[in-house]
Amino acid sequence: MMNLLAPAKLNLFLHITGQREDGYHLLQTVFQFLDYCDEIELKRRADGKIKRLAGLKSIKAEDDLVIQAANLLKAHTRTSQGVEISVSKKLPVGGGLGGGSSDAATVLVGLNALWNCNLSTKELANLGLTLGADVPVFVHGVAAWAEGIGEELKPITLAEEWFVVVHPNIFVSTVELFSDKALTRDCEPCKMTRFLEGQVSNVFEPVVRNKHVEVAQALDWLSAYSKARLTGSGSCIFAKFPNKTVAKQVLNELPSRWNGFVAKGLNKSPLQTSLEKYL
Repeated sequence: MMNLLAPAKLNLFLHITGQREDGYHLLQTVFQFLDYCDEIELKRRADGKIKRLAGLKSIKAEDDLVIQAANLLKAHTRTSQGVEISVSKKLPVGGGLGGGSSDAATVLVGLNALWNCNLSTKELANLGLTLGADVPVFVHGVAAWAEGIGEELKPITLAEEWFVVVHPNIFVSTVELFSDKALTRDCEPCKMTRFLEGQVSNVFEPVVRNKHVEVAQALDWLSAYSKARLTGSGSCIFAKFPNKTVAKQVLNELPSRWNGFVAKGLNKSPLQTSLEKYL
């Protein structure tokens, strides 16, 4: 049996630089992990069955990315083994923190070890890409500069700073945002220096601000303490602070209609750290 972590991620910026012929958008972003995680328990079954014992009741088991990830790996490796999966959720659904993708990646990485599949990280990442564009970064487990549709990853070492993350308690549809005519899709490709100088943004932010007043209000509230940004396509926002104490002081002022947490940015995924004790 394994007990593994599935961390949140932040997009420290997000640009769209174009669109492929198949409709997928070309991105530039920087991913960093947070020490705020879902928890996933994997228990091997000898009968080959894949079962979800605990998870989001609002999502049917067959539609759950953790079950899809397990079935994908089982089919790819033709293993006779099975698994019981239990997910303890902390990451909000549709918040831009990558919860579903992170859970799927944790299942892929964990079962690769539990079932002794011996696939390489690259093979697992390629499998994960069929489940979602964010899955590969969680499989690789290191902070990264990402391009393509999010799968072209270059490791990056970032300051591991403290963040306040706010969830305005609304769901933002990524599909709707991508179809919005106001979305900027032709950003000039930027280099690392522009990111380091802070000359970057999240192209979804103005669209989400216009569509969702709660997100706009949360951005304004948090920006009164430190410059706030959207992560992914939202709805979660974040801002960095000099230390944990200051971050907690700001979180204590959070309006009661929203949820939030304090977390530290990490360059190494908590998944990798939690997996090491089983290897």
